[in-house]
Amino acid sequence: MVLLLRDVGFTLREVKAFITSRSPAGDGWRELYQRKLTELDQRIARAQVARTAIAHGLACPHEDIFECSNFAGGVAAFLAGCSLEEAHEMAHSH
Repeated sequence: MVLLLRDVGFTLREVKAFITSRSPAGDGWRELYQRKLTELDQRIARAQVARTAIAHGLACPHEDIFECSNFAGGVAAFLAGCSLEEAHEMAHSH
């Protein structure tokens, strides 16, 4: 059970909480599962944004990506505090 939970993304601390939350009338494991599902959805969304940004970088026609105005704009937006998603959108909005 520990290996399975670890492989689907639970930390050892979460595995311990899962095991200790199990009681005949307990429903605490559902809350742990829901939190992990929400966390995984957020990680998947961030990974999809990162994948899109990398794919756009590979498709860039510039020999040197540092000469690309889209790349420079995205980096500037990111450094200004935008999320990767916002920075990528800003870089490709013009």
